[in-house]
This record gives sequence, structure tokens and C-alpha cells, in this order.
Amino acid sequence: MNVFELAAELGKALKEDEKLVRLEKAKEAYSADKDLQKKLVEYEVQQKALQGEITREERDTLFIDTIQKRIDVLYREIMEHPVFMELNEAQSDVNELMNAVNNTITFHITGEKPSCTHDCSTCGGGCH
Repeated sequence: MNVFELAAELGKALKEDEKLVRLEKAKEAYSADKDLQKKLVEYEVQQKALQGEITREERDTLFIDTIQKRIDVLYREIMEHPVFMELNEAQSDVNELMNAVNNTITFHITGEKPSCTHDCSTCGGGCH
């Protein structure tokens, strides 16, 4: 097998890994959650309104304060939304997996272990 065939096999194996399956399900739930999507759209609209008001020569500080308070509420609601939290956690787990895979590949190329973070999940372990 050449390098690209091996990479394709690795990609197929990774796609079936429980962490990537979880991430895919989390992405689907994120896209399908109408409440969360509504909050995200409103958050973006409020951000644009704030930017527009801040750049005006004669700013309405009461209006700016009102928008900022709404942005803060939306931000908290989005960050604490279970679907959003699951997506972030699943993405974090996939990032750790990919770092471990890359560190393993690098080790086999260079013969050097990546610098130790003392958190075996970041490199695949084996040194402690």
C-alpha cells in the first residue's frame, strides 16, 4: 500500500470511531434545533446592531446598553444550551483524538515523542 491508500484507510477507520460518530450526531442535532438556531440568528443580528450603533457619531448609549444586555443574555443561553454544549464537548474529544493520531504519526516519522503534557489523552499515552 502506498501512503495515500494508508491515509484513506486511516480516514475510514477514524470516521467509524465513536468520537467522530458522536460529533456527527451532535452537528446534526445542532443544525436541527430550531430554538438554538433562532438564538444564534438573533445573537448575530444584535451584534450587527451594536456595531452599527457604536460606529455612529452620535451614539445612543441607552440603546447600546440595551443591545449589550440582550447580547449577554443570548450568549449565556447559547453557551448553556445542552445541544451547543454537546457539540463543543464532542468537538473537543475529536480534537484530542486527532492530536493523538498526529503525534503517533510524527513519532513514527521522527522517532521522537512529542513533548509531554502529562495528560495522556493528548498524545495517546505509553510513556507513564
